[in-house]
Amino acid sequence: MDRLVLVLNANYEPINVCNTRRAIGMILAERASLVKNGRGVIHTISRVYPRPSVIRLDKMVSRPRPRILLNRREIFRRDNYTCQYCGKHSMTLTIDHVIPRHKGGEHIWTNVVAACAGCNHRKGGKTAEEVGMRLLRVPKEPPASAMYLFGHHMDENQEWQEFLSGW
Repeated sequence: MDRLVLVLNANYEPINVCNTRRAIGMILAERASLVKNGRGVIHTISRVYPRPSVIRLDKMVSRPRPRILLNRREIFRRDNYTCQYCGKHSMTLTIDHVIPRHKGGEHIWTNVVAACAGCNHRKGGKTAEEVGMRLLRVPKEPPASAMYLFGHHMDENQEWQEFLSGW
């Protein structure tokens, strides 16, 4: 009952992820309908319900365009858990400001990168050019696309692919 279910708006735009229990509750309350059942059924005393993997809301929900929050987890995810100076892939990274804050650098998407402890220590409070280091990629804000927002759940939910790729 804790497996994730993709929630689509009335126009089939992916808008959220919820657990199976919540999805079944929305279907029974007639606020959503089953789009894809790739997981079998749930047996109760008197009925059998399909176990949803994708549901669609019956009424259109208007919401602002999502933006990715600037936090450690999202910086590491954007940079694929890779040091942006040496290319080392690690789960124990630090955050580095490309232009140090004491030199006027801001804490914004285009000024923060994932860095291993060695590179961050070597760079210190200087710019990368001052110590002869180069960035592997220019930092930028990640896209707020459905694939980026919900794509990290794709390993266990391959049936979502057709709904995420178009948005």
